[in-house]
Order: sequence, then C-alpha cells, then structure tokens
Amino acid sequence: MLTNVVGRIFLLKNFRFSQNLNSNINPNLSLLRKWRNSANTVFSRRISLEAKKADQDGFVPFLEMMRCRRSEASKSVLVQVQSAQSYKELHSYCSTFGTVNNIFHYTAGGEQLHFLIVEFSKESEVQQLLTYSSHVNDFEGIPVQTNFLWFKASGRKSKLKQSKSIKLDIENGNCIPKEEDIREALRSCNNISEQISTLHNITTLNEVATRLRFLTARQVEMCLLGLFPNAIAYPFGSSVNGFGKMGCDLDLVLRLAGDKISGESRLVFHSKALNGYDRSISQRHMEVMGDLLQFFLPGCTQIRKILQARVPIIKYYQQLTDVECDLSMSNMSGVCMSDLLYMFGSIDERVRPLVFTIRKWAKEVGLTNSSPGRWITNFSMTLLVLAFLQQPDNCPPILPTFNTLIKNAGSKDKFVTEDGINCTFLRDIEKLKYKTTNTDNLESLLKQFCEFYSSFDFSTKAVCLNEAVSITKPEHSPLYIVNPLERGLNVSKNVSLEELEKFKYELRNATWILESQEKKTSNWGILEMFESKRKVYPSNSVIPSKQGRLMEVSKLFDDTEQTQESVIIKNENVEKEIQQIRTDTNQRIRNIGNNIRKVSRQKSRR
Repeated sequence: MLTNVVGRIFLLKNFRFSQNLNSNINPNLSLLRKWRNSANTVFSRRISLEAKKADQDGFVPFLEMMRCRRSEASKSVLVQVQSAQSYKELHSYCSTFGTVNNIFHYTAGGEQLHFLIVEFSKESEVQQLLTYSSHVNDFEGIPVQTNFLWFKASGRKSKLKQSKSIKLDIENGNCIPKEEDIREALRSCNNISEQISTLHNITTLNEVATRLRFLTARQVEMCLLGLFPNAIAYPFGSSVNGFGKMGCDLDLVLRLAGDKISGESRLVFHSKALNGYDRSISQRHMEVMGDLLQFFLPGCTQIRKILQARVPIIKYYQQLTDVECDLSMSNMSGVCMSDLLYMFGSIDERVRPLVFTIRKWAKEVGLTNSSPGRWITNFSMTLLVLAFLQQPDNCPPILPTFNTLIKNAGSKDKFVTEDGINCTFLRDIEKLKYKTTNTDNLESLLKQFCEFYSSFDFSTKAVCLNEAVSITKPEHSPLYIVNPLERGLNVSKNVSLEELEKFKYELRNATWILESQEKKTSNWGILEMFESKRKVYPSNSVIPSKQGRLMEVSKLFDDTEQTQESVIIKNENVEKEIQQIRTDTNQRIRNIGNNIRKVSRQKSRR
C-alpha cells in the first residue's frame, strides 16, 4: 500500500511537470522538447488514474516514505543491458521468476552504458532470481552477490515470448538537464513566478534518480548481510529531504543493528565488547568498510577514506548508478534533520521552488561552493529561507516554528539518538492542521527574502527556526544560524565575515534587479539574477525601512522641482561636511606641528 502511495505522488509530480511544460514553453524548442520527452515524462497509460488517486492519498510522512523506498529497492535489481530496447527480452526473462511491476531505463558513462531497473512484486522473487544467477570465473572477478547484474546475450535464438503490450515506464530517466536547456525554458516563461516553478520542476530529483539512490544504499546492506543481517544504510540529506536536484550527492549513515532493539528473548548473540567509546575504533570500522567497497563491491570506485575528520566518512563514486556517495557510521541526527526539512517543504507548495531558486542564485554568483570552506553551504542557505518564511513581521507566516512541531508531537514521534540529541517533533503535518493565510506569489516572496536579509542585523542577531524571532548571538561568529535539533550549535560557524558581506552585497544586487526590470530582455527575471556576478549595481539600492520597501525606478529619474530641490539640499549638506572635515584635518596638523616644536625646544634646553 505504501509503495503505491509514494509511486502515485511521484507520478503526479511528473504529470504536473509535463502539463506545465506543455502550457508554458514554446513548442518550437525542439531541443527542450527532446529532453523533456526523454528525461521526465511518464507514459500516459497510467498517469491520469494515478494522478487522480495521488490527490486523495495526501501527505506521506518521512519515515513511511523511507520504508516504502527501501522496500522498493529490496524488490528491485539493476541490470546492465545492450540498449534500451533490451527491456522486452529482459522483461520476459524476469517474468519467469515472478511478477514484474515496473521497468525504468537510464544511461551512464556519457550515455554509452544502458541500465534497467526491474521492480518485482515480492522480495522473495528477487531472492529467487539472485539464487539462479551466476558469477563470472574466479580469475575474472570477485564472486560477490548484490542487486547489480548484467544481462548477457543468449548463445542461441531466444525462445522467450515477448509481450507487445509491455512498455518502459521511463526511458533515459537519469538525464541531467543541460544549463542551456534550463535557460531556454526560463526565457519562455511569462513571469518570474513561473520561472521559479519551472526551475524547480526541471531540476528536482525525478523517480529514476530517487530509486537509484536507494538501490545504491541497498547494495551496501547486501554486502553486510552475512555478519549483519539487520544492517540498514539510511539515505539522508538532499537525496530524501525534498530539496535535492538532479546529480546531487548521496549521504548514507550505516547502522549495523538497524532498527532492531533488545527484546524479551533469553538468547543473546555473543559479540565483541566495546570498552566505552573510542574514536580510533570507529575509524578502524570505517577503514574496513572502505576496503569492502574498494575490493568487493562492483561499481564502487574512487574510494577516499577521510578518517581524521570530526565525523569519519568514506567518499566513493558508484559508477553503475552514477552517484557520488558519502558513507558514515555516525548517529541518526542527520536522518532526523532530513525528516524536519522534508516536512517544512511539504507544508506549502511554494517552499521548495523558492529554495531551489535561491540556492541556484547563490551558486551562480559564487556564494556557495561544492567544496568545504569559509562560504555559506546549501544547508545554511536552506535554513535561511525557511527562517524567513516563518517571520510574522513581513506578512502572515507561511511556515510554523519548530517549537510548534515539538508541542504537537505525539507518543509515536519521540526519538532520542544514542548521543542524547532529542529529535522529538510531530512527523505528520496532517495532524498539525496548519494552514497559512499568506497568498503572496513566488516573485513577491523572492523579493521579500532579498530585502529581509539585506537589512538583517547579522552583527548582533542570530537566525533561529525554533521560534520566529531573531535572538541575540551567543558568540561572535559573523553568521549564526541555530541548529534546530542541537540549539547550542551554529551550523554556519565556518562562514567568514568577508563571505557574509558578499552575501549582503549580492542580496542588494538581486533586489535591484527584481525591482528595476521593466521589460523582458534575452536574460530577464531570475536569469538576470544569475548573471549579476559579472555586473555591478548601485550599493544603495536597498532602503532599510519596511514601509518604503524599495524606491520605484521611475522616481529615480523624476525631474520634478521637488526632486531637484532635494538634490541641491543634499549637495549643500555634502559640501558642508567636506568643509568641516578639511577644517578638522588642518587643526590636527597644526596641533601635531606645535607638539613637535615643543619637543624640539625641550631637547635643546637639555
């Protein structure tokens, strides 16, 4: 049931995306139409019925979504084939082991390698297929058994009956949109709000990309089934929190015991004792995991063991699923944070498009970087957007505070990590029954975001999602964003003062762009924001007071007598200030000269 619910929701998203593109984008854009048809379109044989049902199913809580996705992965295999057309023969072959629910196609390695994701109706059918599958010779490769296989050509003409009614659910589903295709789509929009929605629809993780990430996690679990049959590799971060874009990295946290806890059984497994927490032991465990990935698991390449970090991780690239991975064995707070962001993004349909646009803008103007450093991270940028949407000062808030979720938590929502971090909060937004009265469109919210933080007092105030108020900074970091789950931590501690000033400067530039556009150019709307890195705009384009917001552009060029008089008065004031500075400077010079002469006379007397 849960599998069908999540599947319907993703089908609905793709269906609406297809509708938006058909209505908003010039049909003569053959390149964009080709990408749209190959990358994100689900065949219409199931869309209308599933889309209708998805509206009735409602919100799927994060943990249920995770269980459903993990169930899909356990009932699926990834098979390398000769081409996309191999799906008919592969479907016929796999049908001898059970019922095939779905087949998805994608390419990797520069579109030279073709893969099919085959989902069965039962996990036992997958186990039967894997039991019957064979290995290569020992001298050709390690005989490991995982959910990653390849479909070899038949030595003789295949006698399998191929059904003509079978079709691929998605073809070339892991295609990352090209930058020029994205810009063409944005140029074809009618307004900025439409641009923001289109950017989100094109770049967000699709069905195939999501399944590939859970299949990657499943491979790690299967690697450990012998010693750790309950092991679970939990995806967290952008891959599951609803803010991931096509091509994003996969963060994994490995739990060897999974969800299994001590029961009433009198028989207990013998195990190696751990004498307290020793960081070196954790590093050794991670080192062993890195060796397993490097020497035994197919597709795992570019293994990098970063064991001296505060949280030891293994970075690797899974070339068969085309995913960059970060594997750790730390606590579950990262999964809980993903749950929180997933909920915030699901409360209002404007949240995720706004976050996608602001993070895209931050990347284009150089505020964020893929490598760690002193700049703002995507995670911090996301929290800044969510905190802004909680503010009651600018307009009715769109999002509730985190403390509201804590107060409404039930008995089933209680969770405390092994490190004592309390991650208890309401996990089903339908029980919250929160509905905002804010009706501002995405364009208006984007402008308000830029204005809000361009005048925010970062020198004394901290950003806090727990309550919709700015609190006094507990320390002197340039940018302080309170970690909602661990309130004593600053998630933006790495940000330097220089990068914060750059952030405020780019906010002023973005505000000026959004307010000053009067007609469309080749790069208009948010496209102009993305280009502002190469341009310089007036530094005083933002007016701090909320009442006046920004000056209308036409007023800047008003030739009325009142404007001329105000300019004359300002010029006179400036001249008086300059004259006063000159007088003060001359007086200081005279005083210094007098002091020097006094010292000289005293020395001569001696």
